[in-house]
Amino acid sequence: MSDVFLAYKKLRAEQFIRKETFMKVTLKWVYTKSKLPNVPFTSEEMDGEIAIQIAENLEKLGRAKEILFIDEIGQEWTKKQFLKLHEKVKDEPHDCVVLFDGSHVPGETAAGAGAVVYYKQNGKTFRARYNERFDLIEDNNEAEYCALYAACLRLEEIGVKHQRIMIKGDSQVVLNQLSGEWPCFDEALNRWLDRIENKLKELGLEFEVQPVNRKANEEAHRLAQQALQGTFINSQMEMPAGG
Repeated sequence: MSDVFLAYKKLRAEQFIRKETFMKVTLKWVYTKSKLPNVPFTSEEMDGEIAIQIAENLEKLGRAKEILFIDEIGQEWTKKQFLKLHEKVKDEPHDCVVLFDGSHVPGETAAGAGAVVYYKQNGKTFRARYNERFDLIEDNNEAEYCALYAACLRLEEIGVKHQRIMIKGDSQVVLNQLSGEWPCFDEALNRWLDRIENKLKELGLEFEVQPVNRKANEEAHRLAQQALQGTFINSQMEMPAGG
């Protein structure tokens, strides 16, 4: 069995090149060799593109059969089915990572909202940046909710739908209330939470949240500050390869 696992480890190390990949699958296969019993194996989670290459490598070694791809919700795919799915997904926005931040000045009612969306499409990585100014905002927590709602609208514009996304921010309140870890008793925040949940449901998006510090969220924070100052941005660009 060492030939299979050495090849697996080598290819896994060589191909793990993407920093923010969110389309994850697990490989399941049966190890087979004459005069030895068949033994089932299951891999760790990995990027779909890497899984395809590993499956092909296992097939070349002639020591694996019944290779299955299992997605994050437990759906099983044969290699042929997964290749077809993968080709379809490549043409659509996928592997989306959302960063958001809100900015509010105590004693004032205006808030700045900043959102950054990284996603892949047709083998390329893109970054979309957007900011907006909201009025009649009570505090910084509400400003953070405004920013996440603005990010959801940007996802809709890009065409992100029917997939799992990663949401990152430095607001513990928003992230924990969105994930259901904390209850939300504030009436104003509840209204924003409902808007966000309804929009995500409308787009068919599941999500995972990840808290980040201010430094890691600097890009969204800067956009929120610019919105407060009256500088508005709505841009999209292709990121350099390897960037």
